[in-house]
Amino acid sequence: MVDMFARLTRDTSIRPVMAVIMMSLLLTGLLPISLDAAQRGKIEVLPVQKAAPAAVFIETAGSEADLRRQLRAKNGIVELGTSSPKVLFSQAPTGAFGFIMPNLLGLALVTRNPDLELERVAPAANAYEIHKLADGNGMLVGFVGRDLMDQVAPGQRPKNIRLVIHSNPSDQAPHIVAVPLVKLAADRMPIRLDPRNPDGPVMFHMDLQGSSSRPSTQGGQ
Repeated sequence: MVDMFARLTRDTSIRPVMAVIMMSLLLTGLLPISLDAAQRGKIEVLPVQKAAPAAVFIETAGSEADLRRQLRAKNGIVELGTSSPKVLFSQAPTGAFGFIMPNLLGLALVTRNPDLELERVAPAANAYEIHKLADGNGMLVGFVGRDLMDQVAPGQRPKNIRLVIHSNPSDQAPHIVAVPLVKLAADRMPIRLDPRNPDGPVMFHMDLQGSSSRPSTQGGQ
């Protein structure tokens, strides 16, 4: 077949015609293969990665309960609706919030385990609040000082930031904030401000990673 096409195409008067014929044969030969591959699901598509959400603040002052209500409204979430008192983050509905004890949160971040066990009702006054946004991303809620707000707020952070997030507000940490869980890393456990009070406020030292440091993997996305 190749020799025949070679002999025919030596005649310059029929080269354009032969080129069209050869192209038609190639297209008609390849088209069924492409369709068949698509029907068998052979076409590979690169996965789409979600960008981690930006930190969310409430600028105004108020009581702890009021600040939490404002932040929940800003993130568009409601109370965790489940018949079970506890649920894994990956199984929790989107647009909801739950709570986790400081030691369990610390263990999850130190071991890089993204699937937190959330409780519908705060088990203690110093429990950390977790938001699961409508897109499935997780946010850790806590309180920080004013000096950290300007560092944490930008959506595109060029480098890691060392921060301390308190479980409850205080004079040192009066501002409520929600930061993306997928961007948090810790190398130590939370510390109680009053070692004699197991239910008292705690502070958690951690790193908020730069916005381009790693893709989101939170909650089975």
